[in-house]
Amino acid sequence: MKILIVDDDLLVCQSLQILLSREEDMEVMATASNGAEAIACCQSALPDVVLMDIRMPVMDGIQATRQIKKDWPQVRVMMLTTFQDEQNIRLAILAGAEGYLIKSTEVSSMAQQLRTLFSGTSVLDADVLKSLMQPEREGFEELTPREKDILELVVQGLSNREIAEHLFLTEGTVRNTLSIILEKLQVRDRTQLAIYYWRRA
Repeated sequence: MKILIVDDDLLVCQSLQILLSREEDMEVMATASNGAEAIACCQSALPDVVLMDIRMPVMDGIQATRQIKKDWPQVRVMMLTTFQDEQNIRLAILAGAEGYLIKSTEVSSMAQQLRTLFSGTSVLDADVLKSLMQPEREGFEELTPREKDILELVVQGLSNREIAEHLFLTEGTVRNTLSIILEKLQVRDRTQLAIYYWRRA
């Protein structure tokens, strides 16, 4: 398993590189200090898994994750951070991250979690999962009643045409309103919109 470590703290990068390299099935192929460097590393030599910090200069981990998953969807991304607040967790998942661990995680446990992620299973730290299970503080107050109607039909799986027929609108109106909803909620497509909705239900 080829691993790319991304963190603006050089000590963190060096420590993880040393510790994870002791695992027989793991090779730390490179380290990067920000999201832009991470993308450059992926362009030169594609890793299997990226261990990604969130708050970094130049480009943060969430922006980098979004770009990496767009260009190389086969790369698995594990967020590794000291931040376990709900907003960061949700933003990371919406960006495409398949895993989210806290930096205090024991290296032996981290190695096993990386293997789990590499095998195709999503990984969430227990404390992270607890944060997600807490009641959502923010709802959909920024949406108009019409936008909420369309949102609820989208998450039920209706097409733009079906929504238009149901609400007596044109398909163009539905399409334009959906674009506004995606922009307001800062999600990129219908699938991410559904995930966003159900995690707040």
